[in-house]
Amino acid sequence: MTTENVVRTESPVRTSRARDLRQLITYALVGGTGVLLDLGAFVLLYNVVGLHEQVANVISTSLGITNNFVLNALFTFSKRDRLLMRYLRFYAVGLTGIGLTFVLLAVFSQGLGIDPNLVKAGSLPVVLVFQFALNRKWSFA
Repeated sequence: MTTENVVRTESPVRTSRARDLRQLITYALVGGTGVLLDLGAFVLLYNVVGLHEQVANVISTSLGITNNFVLNALFTFSKRDRLLMRYLRFYAVGLTGIGLTFVLLAVFSQGLGIDPNLVKAGSLPVVLVFQFALNRKWSFA
């Protein structure tokens, strides 16, 4: 058999890893838009409107969650079926982020006196990684 006749195919493992990497990168980019929306809304609601930091956090995080759901459904996971159920699951995962940020704000801002803007910004990468794993396995499975 000559080398011209050999058809090379990628192994299923390599293909799966490449897909996983593409999803993670896309998820991170989508997450970046959600982070910017979340943080921008938080700064506006807390600093300009004067809402309590916890209220501002719930509203801003909800905006980020909704933004990320729409973009992830379209681009990251390409799932357009059962959108209401997927959104509810995605939002439930998002509530873990709200809860985690709530605790971090309570401990570091209210407890230790650190600027709530810094605490909110610092919480976002931690929440993003945690939620990717949950959303991939549950919301968009």
